[in-house]
Amino acid sequence: MKEAQRKYKDTVFRMLFADPSRALSLYNAVNGTDYVNPFELQFNTLENVIYMNVKNDLSFLVANQVNLYEQQSTPSVNMPLRDLFYISDIFQKMFLKRTIYSNKMMKIPNPAFVVFYNGQMELPERMELKLSDHFELLTDAPSLELKVTVLNINPGMNEELKERCPSLKEYMIYVEKVRKYTDKMELAKAVEKAVEECIRENVLRDFLLNQKAEVVKMSIYEYDEEREMKLIREDERELGREEGREEGRKEGIRALIETCRDFGLSKEETISKIMQKFSISGEQLQKYWMS
Repeated sequence: MKEAQRKYKDTVFRMLFADPSRALSLYNAVNGTDYVNPFELQFNTLENVIYMNVKNDLSFLVANQVNLYEQQSTPSVNMPLRDLFYISDIFQKMFLKRTIYSNKMMKIPNPAFVVFYNGQMELPERMELKLSDHFELLTDAPSLELKVTVLNINPGMNEELKERCPSLKEYMIYVEKVRKYTDKMELAKAVEKAVEECIRENVLRDFLLNQKAEVVKMSIYEYDEEREMKLIREDERELGREEGREEGRKEGIRALIETCRDFGLSKEETISKIMQKFSISGEQLQKYWMS
């Protein structure tokens, strides 16, 4: 079984911000607030809810707002749909022991959905994904809506946000070091070098010292998966190009057959011209002739 098919593994991002103080700092950076007591934050990440081998990275409640935060190196246009599943499960869990059939209005915390993107595909600094974009019938006033804010945290993007959250800034320094060294050496050595260098430079120092072995293991898994997904996308693009070329050749052959017929050429003369123009065998031509 391929490694990517194993049970869900934590990511460095999720492990880093599972600390309440760091999660609160991230929340403050995103929302422009200044909460200082980490006990005001309550995690409600659903440990057993997994969608297509992926579960949401962070979910926590603070100031009557439930926040679903996700880190992605591969952008997903389906995040509004995934977050709809997540938030539905979270609300069900919150009100498990209460009835929704009461006449008393049940108040729910405001949901907020954020993706922190740090992949290598070029994306704008900030963008919004909407659930209504998935609807078969588009409308100006959808009855159901869910909006996901995508924040690009790559170098040169959302620098003010990263300055407000030192852990996010240092996380991206670590990510960039791993990427830089993977271009020069084997993945495991690149991760080890990045970790050691960050410790020396006081980048996520305490976090890396305390959980070095797990961080190295998770990073190897993450970047191996990221590299594999990149290769899959390249293969898909190449397949698309090949299919396009094949379809173009089919159209060209069909057009030439029609032209030859219009000029009254025999089947043998037509076949000869096609084989000469398109450099194909008689057996290959038969496939196009019959299609």
